[in-house]
Amino acid sequence: MQVRNTTARWGSVAQFLHWLIVALIITQVILALTAEELHGMAKLAMLARHKSVGITILMLAVVRLGWRLINPTPPLPLTLKPYERFLANFTHAALYVLIFALPITGWIMSSARGFPVSWFSLFQLPDLVTKNRPLYEAMQETHEALAWTLGAVALLHLLGALKHHFVLKDTVLRRMLPFSKIR
Repeated sequence: MQVRNTTARWGSVAQFLHWLIVALIITQVILALTAEELHGMAKLAMLARHKSVGITILMLAVVRLGWRLINPTPPLPLTLKPYERFLANFTHAALYVLIFALPITGWIMSSARGFPVSWFSLFQLPDLVTKNRPLYEAMQETHEALAWTLGAVALLHLLGALKHHFVLKDTVLRRMLPFSKIR
């Protein structure tokens, strides 16, 4: 398997970062939904895990964006219509923005509430803002809205990949799947 991206497919580093971030985002949803059902210290412990995973996603997003900037990206198929090219580029850009915005808004939210953000209890991150109840409430709403938006954009991305695979029968999905063959 090629480490770097080629014009035919995503390299193993890009694939690994893509699928790891996908798995961590799914983990985030599970942690957040579980935390909603809890109370007291159990809820705080679950939210601490949620914050740690969020910071991990933020760090991986930085690595992923850096890797993407120094590697060519496989081009979109020439058969795509202009609106399909726009949607593909828009969803990729939106996913990057959201993958950065969600952890940052969560971090601001925690800081504004006066709750520390640590990374798996190994070290504590600095507060991004001082304690501020109105800011906390605004960031809480923003964070939730961004989470729903990420879900919608990720679904659009998934549906696009499935359309490429099952309807258009091109290599767009397979070039992001590890161990897949591209003819």
